[in-house]
Amino acid sequence: MDLGLKGKQALVCGASKGLGRGCAEALAAEGVNVTLVARTADALEATAEAIRKASGVNVTTVACDITTPEGRAKALAACPQPDILVTNAGGPPPGDFRNWTRDDWIAAVDANMLTPIELIKATVDGMMARGFGRIVNITSSAVKAPIDVLGLSNGARSGLTGFVAGLARKTVANGVTINNLLPGQFDTDRLKKTMAASAAAAGKSTEDMFAARQQQIPARRFGNPAEFGAVCAFLCSVHAGYMTGQNVLLDGGNYPGTF
Repeated sequence: MDLGLKGKQALVCGASKGLGRGCAEALAAEGVNVTLVARTADALEATAEAIRKASGVNVTTVACDITTPEGRAKALAACPQPDILVTNAGGPPPGDFRNWTRDDWIAAVDANMLTPIELIKATVDGMMARGFGRIVNITSSAVKAPIDVLGLSNGARSGLTGFVAGLARKTVANGVTINNLLPGQFDTDRLKKTMAASAAAAGKSTEDMFAARQQQIPARRFGNPAEFGAVCAFLCSVHAGYMTGQNVLLDGGNYPGTF
């Protein structure tokens, strides 16, 4: 299927590895020129070079912290008129809500709610004026099924979800869709670190913890960033213009509900 994206411009956040990289690679494979944003310059450049070699598209890198005003300004200077925006920022740490301070909450809301909103605010009017735009926010399966120890993430990402639900209905008549991708457990560095910590706390090997966790997922495996990226690319395609304000859950069937 031709996704109709050749020659488009995309700004992809958190793109040096994991799910952000999966999205960038999938878009580049469709002929999209990509601007990659991440905090670590070395990893970012390595990813950019791999994408250039694989796809031949133009790849620009911006090493910055997208959760800061300075970082957003730097990213938008490099890609001021994206046709596609993929927002993505690392989730806040787990813990007990009794131990979180106001500063903890503000940091979570800044990173996982206000940063995507600021990026949308900076780009959506241009998309609407040009008659085409695709915004995809990488959130979390915890928006659908909250995880008790991830209260900071549950709250901040749910706030973004509510905001998007209203805005998405106002932009679609001008060719701009806004959707959220909700990842479950994917084989990324973040998952590996989390699993290693859980294994150590439980006195088990990381391998045993991995095997046990996968058996709890109906698909009996973790997702991989490439298949996550493929869904992102479809949501960005010309074929998805009638789909907006949706929360697309990718979790291998782990969520047990009907709706």
